[in-house]
Amino acid sequence: MRLRPDDTVTPEDLARGERALVKDAAWATTAGALYGGVILVGFALELGATPAIIGLLAAIPFLAQISQLAGVALIERVRQRRTIVLLAVTMARTLILSLALVSFAEGPLQLSLLVLAQAAISLSGAVGGCAFNAWVHEVVPREALGNLFSRRLFWSTVLSSVGALSAGYLVQAWPPDDRLHAYAIAFVAAGAAGFMSSYYLLRVPEPPMRRTGPILPFTELLRAPLVDANFRNVVGFMAAWNLASNVAAPFITVYLLRQIGYELGTVTTTWAAGQTATALTMAWWGRVSDRLSNKAILRVALPAYFASLIALAFIALPERHPFTLPLLFLIQIVMGAASGGTGLATGNLGLKLAPQGQGTAYLAVVTLAGSLAAGLAAVSGGLLAEWFAARQLAFSFSWTSPGITRQVTVLQFRHWEFLFAISFTLGFYALHRLSRISEGEEHSERTVIQQLVIEASRSIDQLSPIEGLRTVILLPFGRLRDRRLRPRSGP
Repeated sequence: MRLRPDDTVTPEDLARGERALVKDAAWATTAGALYGGVILVGFALELGATPAIIGLLAAIPFLAQISQLAGVALIERVRQRRTIVLLAVTMARTLILSLALVSFAEGPLQLSLLVLAQAAISLSGAVGGCAFNAWVHEVVPREALGNLFSRRLFWSTVLSSVGALSAGYLVQAWPPDDRLHAYAIAFVAAGAAGFMSSYYLLRVPEPPMRRTGPILPFTELLRAPLVDANFRNVVGFMAAWNLASNVAAPFITVYLLRQIGYELGTVTTTWAAGQTATALTMAWWGRVSDRLSNKAILRVALPAYFASLIALAFIALPERHPFTLPLLFLIQIVMGAASGGTGLATGNLGLKLAPQGQGTAYLAVVTLAGSLAAGLAAVSGGLLAEWFAARQLAFSFSWTSPGITRQVTVLQFRHWEFLFAISFTLGFYALHRLSRISEGEEHSERTVIQQLVIEASRSIDQLSPIEGLRTVILLPFGRLRDRRLRPRSGP
């Protein structure tokens, strides 16, 4: 399989490429689950990382997106996106494999090597991601984006959940005084999964890059998305969304491990529950996205996501209790479903509104804006967490009678919980920025919910012929829909 662009791309090539893109995503996210997210945070904590270091590790992948500027210039000069992607991501996966060696280093050198490796992996991945976005923008028809990305995300979430659970319980079962070796095994497995992803990328066709006009200077390429008024609103929304979500999201694992006190295996299980919810609802989101709009999806998914985030602050009020874990599972499931819709819609929004033939610059600018905002949010979140570590805000009711004094805490924020409150507040601004985007016909939140109920009904009909199962699961949603459709009485 050659790396240079294909002279001709047939419909059969495109179909083969779409199947390969689904498999690539599955292996790539498996690598990410075995190396990043919960596992990376647990590894850093095992090495003695402070909240500021955790924030820095979370911020590096976002801040590294600035290398997309070099990626745009490289793509326009070389005009071989598949070659750039394969070289960049394979280099990143080789570096992931080398993380296993960090476990055998000594003292403060371990954290320094981890930060440097994270930076190198992220820089390589950003250049590859820039070329990949431009490549997919021309390979996949716009009307098929929702369906393809929903399938990619479905298999990604399934296999990444398996990978994270395997790594989490491996670490938990390993002797506590030697757990760094368990992390080393996870990193080796991550590198191997990454190489499988590279293999499937080789099977995706690449049409020659088209020119839609005269060659523009590099500064003009980057200026074009910001001159486009509607796409500028997309850039503003992506920055606001990433700022709001990443103040707290990178620290959920630390919160559950250190403040709530769960083991890594339990934390990865709750995370996997959220990923399962993402996988089960992804096809619904994809079909509704193709039928309605990405903006309509976001108007439902974003409030659900931020509501779940603030709810995390209340699961152990006033302290951990028997219902904490069930509540955590419920919140992760809702957040996972909302994250699926948000990830699908934000990814599709830029691809859909970028002019054909100009995807490289447009998608690089929107990715860069969101990534810089996310990096700033993660670093700020780490610093704020250190400041809030010794602070607490609580509201309580007291009842005193002869011989009895009772106090009930109704609101309490400690340490990481302050970040959830800040993120929830910033979420309102992200919704405001979303309202300024034009994506064709507008659809209400009610319409989105109705369509989701229809998709859920179809899925359940396919899974089971038992009418009772369908009735039990969907009756509450149907009644909710009917109430919302019923005319309101009164003035």
